[in-house]
Amino acid sequence: MSTGAHSRVQLENEHFRVTEWTIDPGGVIPMHRHDFEYVVVPMVTDTMHVVTAAGEEIVAELVAGESYTRPAGSEHQVENRTSDSPVVFVEVEKLA
Repeated sequence: MSTGAHSRVQLENEHFRVTEWTIDPGGVIPMHRHDFEYVVVPMVTDTMHVVTAAGEEIVAELVAGESYTRPAGSEHQVENRTSDSPVVFVEVEKLA
């Protein structure tokens, strides 16, 4: 089953994993948990919707090149509900 989201690992070593994510219009990255602290680098200016494991809905206004970070343990799904274009971001996980 296609979720309308896909990823490509750009780099992985003992310290970092760098993954480019693309969420197509109407697509979703299903519920998942982040085991590591991470940084998100938006590649586009757009809106994505985040639904936490507790059911809270967050509208995330992305600005290309303006990074943000989240702690290990974050659990959520990420959706491209409203854009006619793919939402693209790079996720940098701090493994060690």
